[in-house]
Amino acid sequence: MNGAKAIALGTAALALIGLSACSTDTSDEGATGHNYVTAYGCEPKRGLVPADTNEICGTRVVRSIFAGLVSVDEKGDPHNDLAEDISLEGDRTYHVTLKDGLKFSDGSPLTSHNFVDAWNFAVANDLVSAKFLKPIKGYADSVEKLEGLSVQDDRHFTIELGQPQSDFLLALSYHAYFPMPDSALEDIKAYGENPIGAGPYKLTDWQHESTLTIVPNENYTGEFKPRNDGIKFVMYPKLEAAYADLQADNLDVLDQIPTNLYDTFKQDLDGRGESQPAGVAQYLGINYNSPHFGNTEEGRLRRKAISMAFDRKEISDKILGGVREPATEFTAAVNSGYSADIPGHEFLEFNPERARELWAQADAISPYEGQLKLSFNADADHRPWMEAIANQLRNELKVDAVLNPYPDFKSMISDVAGGSIEGIYRTGWFGDYPSQNNFLTPMFSTGGAGNDELYNSERFDAALADANSKPTVEEANKGYLKSQEILFDDMPLIPTWYGAVAGGYSTKVHDVVFSWNSFPLYYKITKD
Repeated sequence: MNGAKAIALGTAALALIGLSACSTDTSDEGATGHNYVTAYGCEPKRGLVPADTNEICGTRVVRSIFAGLVSVDEKGDPHNDLAEDISLEGDRTYHVTLKDGLKFSDGSPLTSHNFVDAWNFAVANDLVSAKFLKPIKGYADSVEKLEGLSVQDDRHFTIELGQPQSDFLLALSYHAYFPMPDSALEDIKAYGENPIGAGPYKLTDWQHESTLTIVPNENYTGEFKPRNDGIKFVMYPKLEAAYADLQADNLDVLDQIPTNLYDTFKQDLDGRGESQPAGVAQYLGINYNSPHFGNTEEGRLRRKAISMAFDRKEISDKILGGVREPATEFTAAVNSGYSADIPGHEFLEFNPERARELWAQADAISPYEGQLKLSFNADADHRPWMEAIANQLRNELKVDAVLNPYPDFKSMISDVAGGSIEGIYRTGWFGDYPSQNNFLTPMFSTGGAGNDELYNSERFDAALADANSKPTVEEANKGYLKSQEILFDDMPLIPTWYGAVAGGYSTKVHDVVFSWNSFPLYYKITKD
C-alpha cells in the first residue's frame, strides 16, 4: 500500500441522500487559532510505528511524520532524504552517509544507530512490515540482529544484502526502513500512540475514530518542508459525508470521489477535481482456508473460473465511471517494465463459457455447495461493484454469491489477517515506488508482508529471487514478467482493476497535487 494494504481504498455510494445530516464540523480557525488543512482520513489499525504499518489508514500518517534515507517524488523518482550519500560497493554492499545535524521531532539527535536499531527491533519483534527487510544479509524471522548491518560512526553505516537487488535504493523509501529514537524501543506500544519521527510533520493530537492532527516539525530540514499550519485528518463513518463536506467547503482535501460522480465531479467542483492513473493494484482475495479454494487443483480451477466470469470493463464503465482500467497483470500499469501481454493474461478476460467449463472441472473434483460470500468494508462505497460481480457470478456460474459487508475497514482487515474471513473479499496494494517487485514480493512471496492469503510457491519464490538478482532494472523487469506467468498458473489473487486517484479540494486551498500512488502531497498544500 504503500506498500500499503489497500482494502480501505473506496468509492462512495450511488445515492447521496441525507448527506448534510452526516456532515462533520471540521473547522479549527475559531477554536484554536490554527488554520489547519482538513483532509479525509481513516483510523489506523495499529499504533503509528513505521515497520508495524501495512495499511492505508496508518500509511498516510506515517509517511508524513517519519522520513527515511530515500524519498520518492510525485512521479515516483527517488531522492536522498536523510541520506547525504549512498554508494554501492560491488553488487550488494551499500555505504550510507547521513546528513549532518539530523534530529527527531523532539530535538534528540538522529544517528546511524537509530536506523540499525530500529531495523533489528522490527525483525526481532516480528512487526508486520519487517519482512521488507528481508534483502539484508542474515535476515530470518525473529533474528535478534541482522548480520548485514554495521555502524561505523554516528553518520556512517553499511548495509550488506544477502543477494543483489537492482531496486534496493528505491526499496529504502519504504517506511519499514525509517529510523526510530531509542525511546521507541523501550515501550513500542506507548510509542505508537505518541510517535516521535523525523519527517516533515509531527503528531499533536489523535482522537481515535474521529480526528488526527499533525503540524510542521521544526527540526525537519529536508526538501519536503510543509507550506501550511498542519493537517487535520477527519475520519468519516461514511464516505458520502466526506464528499458533502468537500462540496460545502468544510473539508479541504478528499482523495476518493463518489463513483457515480466520476462523470461530473470535475465540472461540479469547478476545476478543483483531479483524476489520474495511480500505482495501486486491486484484487479479489480468497481465503485459502475456505472449502474448495485451497492451494489445490480444485482451488486453482475455481479462482480462474471466477476471474473469467465477471466483466471488468463493463463494471468499470457502468459503475466506476471508466476511471479505473481493467487489470491485465498482477502489479500496476505505471510500473517500470509493465506488459499487458504476459502469457496467462487471458484469465483476466471476460469469457463466461470458459469460466463455466473450469467451474465444472472443479465440481468434478468436489461439488460446490452452499453460499459464496463476497466481503467488503461498508465505510467506503464498494457495494455497487461488489454487487455487480456477485450478480455475474450468480448468472454465469450458477453459484449462490451473497454480499457480506463489514461495518468498517479495521474489522475487515482484522479478519483477513487472522484468516477467519470466509470466501471472497476485496483487497489491494498501494505501491511505494513504481517497481513490479514492490507488488510481487509483499503480496505473493512466501511470508510476504501483504500475503494474507498465505500463498506459498517455491517456483514463484525462485523466479522472483532470480529477477531480483539481475544487475540492471531492465533485466530484472524481464524476470518479474516471467514470475507473473507462474501467478497466472496459480491465480493466488484475482486482479480486478488498476487504481486511479479521483480527488478534489475546497475553494480554501491551493497547490493540491496527487502523487503517482494516489496520496495527496500534504506538505505542498497552502490554505487561505
